[in-house]
Amino acid sequence: MGIRARAAERKARMVAHRARSFQDAEAWDLAFWQSQTPQQRLSALVAIRKDIAKVRKARRSAGPNGFED
Repeated sequence: MGIRARAAERKARMVAHRARSFQDAEAWDLAFWQSQTPQQRLSALVAIRKDIAKVRKARRSAGPNGFED
């Protein structure tokens, strides 16, 4: 699958909400995650953990100026 196809697939799955307050954002977030299946929630958690690992690895390999050596 090419980059354009992956981008189109990702865009089709995106869900967004413009919150009017912190309380609105929290209520929407709770409703969103409760509407997801356990498999979808677990998949999101795994993806977040993988992203965190990538960031940590990049930080370790960064030089003193914040960029990779």
